[in-house]
Amino acid sequence: MAALQSSLTSLSLSSSSSFLGRRLPPSFLHPASVNSVEKPCLIVAKLKRWERKECKPNSLPVLHKMHVRLGDTVKVIAGRDKGKIGEISKIFKHNSTVVVKEINLKTKHVKSREEGEPGQIIKIEAPIHSSNVMLYSKDQEVASRVGHRVLDDGKKVRFLIKTGEIIDSTENWNKLKESKEKTEVAAAS
Repeated sequence: MAALQSSLTSLSLSSSSSFLGRRLPPSFLHPASVNSVEKPCLIVAKLKRWERKECKPNSLPVLHKMHVRLGDTVKVIAGRDKGKIGEISKIFKHNSTVVVKEINLKTKHVKSREEGEPGQIIKIEAPIHSSNVMLYSKDQEVASRVGHRVLDDGKKVRFLIKTGEIIDSTENWNKLKESKEKTEVAAAS
């Protein structure tokens, strides 16, 4: 015990060399400041484990403009389902992908939720990148790029370049709204 006390007294710091309780000099706290010009990087928000969503500095997602809209008839021009024709049912603007009805079907293994209920293997429609689809004319059976035109009444509409067919007509939008309302009513009941 005496040996321990003697070693502690020899280790005790003298008041002149002790820095405990004293302030550090400003040169020690703030080393020579470096003026670095860095571009503010985009914030990455967590969407899913395997997919990141780019965000603006205000944390809102960056939404990309696409040449297709909900309800458009499109033809797949690349990938496993090349040449197939379908209608767009869902759009993801943050990563420029679309879901087309009955195209790009993937099998999903679903576990049973309740005891006694069997598991299932179901087919789901996976998204395709919007650059892999092209607008399609049902009347003339041709795929075409999209153009924009201002009508006489001042409305800006999309049209097919090859055929000149106007895509954004009020009839198409009314049909789309009616079908959407029917599905919402069916889902609610």
